[in-house]
Amino acid sequence: MSEEIFLLPDVGEGLVEAEIVEWKVNVGDVVTLNQPLVDIETAKATVELPSPYAGTVVALHGKPGDVMEVHKPLITFDVGGSGGTTAPAPVAPSEPTPAPEPSEKQEGAVGEGREAVLIGYGVANEDGVVTRKHRRQSGPKPAPATLAAATAPAPASVPAPTPVATTSSLAPRSTPPVRLYAKQHGLDIASLTGTGRDGLITREDVEQALNGGGAPSPSRVSAPITGPNTTSRFVGRELESWSTGPKEERIPVKGVLRSMAEAMVHSAFTQPRAAVWVRVDATRTMDLVASLKQQPNLAGVRISPLTIIALAVCDAARHFPGFNSSFDADANEVIVRRTVNLGIAADTARGLIVPNIKGADQLDLIGMASALTVLVDKARQGTTTPNEMIGTTLSITNVGPFGVDAAIPILPPGTGAILAVGQIAKAPWVVDDEVVVRQVVELAMAFDHRQVDGAMASAVLSHIGRFLHDPAAAIIAS
Repeated sequence: MSEEIFLLPDVGEGLVEAEIVEWKVNVGDVVTLNQPLVDIETAKATVELPSPYAGTVVALHGKPGDVMEVHKPLITFDVGGSGGTTAPAPVAPSEPTPAPEPSEKQEGAVGEGREAVLIGYGVANEDGVVTRKHRRQSGPKPAPATLAAATAPAPASVPAPTPVATTSSLAPRSTPPVRLYAKQHGLDIASLTGTGRDGLITREDVEQALNGGGAPSPSRVSAPITGPNTTSRFVGRELESWSTGPKEERIPVKGVLRSMAEAMVHSAFTQPRAAVWVRVDATRTMDLVASLKQQPNLAGVRISPLTIIALAVCDAARHFPGFNSSFDADANEVIVRRTVNLGIAADTARGLIVPNIKGADQLDLIGMASALTVLVDKARQGTTTPNEMIGTTLSITNVGPFGVDAAIPILPPGTGAILAVGQIAKAPWVVDDEVVVRQVVELAMAFDHRQVDGAMASAVLSHIGRFLHDPAAAIIAS
């Protein structure tokens, strides 16, 4: 027997631990190179780790729910005398991903004829969403015509790679929390038909099966008048109803919850926050969105008010560079950045995360819509990578879908400002001394008062408001 030990890699920037969500293999299983082994959850993302060896699983060093330290044994393999040879070091994807530090016997693993998957991010399909069944790299779809003055050139197409060998034992498409929930209730998820995007098996599918194919369980039926269903979920986990749950419940602070808590406390006590807000007539924004949705050449492109708002924030950064800045207390310097990594607060099954769109200021209308679609889909499916969670310069949090008019959020650490967007709703508005019904939205912007003063913040928010008041003209001018 020739044994090789797979150590838990650092899948982000200096992460020290990760929680095992679900094993995809058992002791005695014969695995192939790059076969999915386990889903782990870090403070930043849920990650699927592929096998760096081909051989037989000898031991699994942990069970679902265990928190493992980075660079500690995760799986032991019998490689049958192959000496633990792995494939060459990975090729960086188009958006660089922080590479883990290799262990003594572990350098990485790639499938023949395709880009590497060293730390389990998987291979993106044409929507940029990591899946298990679609193991091919596709180039982005060509962008249709846009209102912007110029469209960024499309990246070069990537030739279709040689498929990687897989086994019939791979789990159906779903997210790790849903698969774990099904397993905890003794349900074989392979027997279900997914109703989510591209056949994704959702929690509602599992609950419907547990209820004998009937309506979803009562805890998922009631919902707010507007917005997402959050009645039974709290910080990334499902809670029992008020009448059936325990009198007192303690929830371990780990993973996304711990990351969120630490970040918010750090921000609240290290960044002097101030805020400004304004009400805006967004009728033309809503009209533009409705008109664009009817354009045949934009079929399949998800354009929403958030698309226009994201463009407005980036346009404000171009006009007021000091707005896109951060304060380096150690060096006693203000860092002004002339590229926007736009963070979008996402309410997911795992809790609140803020992935960002790299270089958002370089995107036109269609590019921004596509980037937001990929970001939201990956967040919902739990496939956001650690690299997409770092380097945020400005952020948007959209509380409107919950039926909320306004909010003053806490700044994500290291950023200069965050814009909160309330619901866009009909309201009386004075136009030419006449009271008329318009689509009105309230915007609130929190900012770091060490480098952004009230005058700049007010000018930035007014700029965003003017952009939303007449977005067509603003997009063409930008």
